[in-house]
Amino acid sequence: MYTTGSILHEIQKRPLLRPLFFWIVGILLQICFPLQAASLVFLLIIIVILVLSFFLHRQNDEMLLYHNRWVWGVVFACIMVFLAIQMTNLTEQRLISPLEPGFLLRKAHEMQSRMVEKLGLLQLPDADKSVLATITVNYRKAMTWELRNQFSVTGVSHLLAVSGFHVGIVCAFINATLSLFPRKGVVAHWMKYIVTMLCVWVFTYISGLTTAAVRAAVMLTIYMTGRVLKRDPDKYNTLAGAAFCMLVYNPFYLFDVGFQLSFTAVFFILYLQPRLSGLIEIRNPIIATPWNVLTVTIAAQTGTSFLCFFYFGQSSMVFLFTNLFLSLLATVLIPATLLWMIMPVWLPGMDTLRMVIEMMTRCLMWVVDRFASIPGATLSVRFDFFTLVLSYVCLAFILLYFRLRHYWMLFAALSVLLLILCWHLF
Repeated sequence: MYTTGSILHEIQKRPLLRPLFFWIVGILLQICFPLQAASLVFLLIIIVILVLSFFLHRQNDEMLLYHNRWVWGVVFACIMVFLAIQMTNLTEQRLISPLEPGFLLRKAHEMQSRMVEKLGLLQLPDADKSVLATITVNYRKAMTWELRNQFSVTGVSHLLAVSGFHVGIVCAFINATLSLFPRKGVVAHWMKYIVTMLCVWVFTYISGLTTAAVRAAVMLTIYMTGRVLKRDPDKYNTLAGAAFCMLVYNPFYLFDVGFQLSFTAVFFILYLQPRLSGLIEIRNPIIATPWNVLTVTIAAQTGTSFLCFFYFGQSSMVFLFTNLFLSLLATVLIPATLLWMIMPVWLPGMDTLRMVIEMMTRCLMWVVDRFASIPGATLSVRFDFFTLVLSYVCLAFILLYFRLRHYWMLFAALSVLLLILCWHLF
């Protein structure tokens, strides 16, 4: 049985959660109440505490220092909030005078264009080619609003945004390819790590450094670096580390829809998917794989539905019937298309690869088109910000109830739900 104290212990043993929290506090303070001058108060607090600690140290009062170690926590919090305010202000100044895309980003777009040209050799309609260009290298110029809406209605719009799903597929394909080579020895171990990381970041770069792709690449880098150093990285700590790194680079990622959807989906997958998967014990690997994909889909949809209602005013009702098949199909289609883009057409087997890509693309588009035309395929609800916050509070109480089994949490969830209903009725 879990207790509230055990949850606090779970938070304490993940050190990256604390700097992430205080960094977000600093960003919100600067955005909501511009504190460029007032942030000096945090700096003044830091200086006062450091001066007092200096005199305490000169008195050799080590016991007093130990009992007041919380003071150093205050210093740390003030430093993080102060730096976050300053960084947000600097980034805001750059946004006021927008510049042209950087040299690296321009080169990434040029590489996208060259790779997409290879898709012209496929015997597919232009709409199908635009989908292939989007799901592989995030080339969206040919994507129409009607196609985007079809994927959204079907509940597979994540396929159109290069994200952790795509990065994971690329990483798995690279690992499968490298497994054909000798794996013993320290040199082979490090070479596999270097090649994998290089390929993942090249793919992330070519895709235009999208928020979700960068998040996945950072998480994968932290995780694989820990593994290569014989460590066992904590999944929540890795997620917090990725968020912290991205927000340090650009604090305004916090308000990016892709950032919010990406991190929310991954958090719910990490937290909820193992619990959903454990509801039914399946030992047959043939059945276990689709069951795991299904539970991942449910967990991600549970976490992101409220954000979809807030930003887009709709959420798919047929995602359970489409995600399993289309995700498995995309797992093969994405690396196959990337190979087609990279490899010369005169190589043996390229004609076969072309026919396989065309067949899978037609199958994907057929499923999307059929399910998008089903009446009632989407639930249209528009959330305001107040409803969004209360919905996640209600969901948090429900999840905590199933973990802690405290009945007051269930009562609190019902109370929040009643408050939402009263807010919309009156």
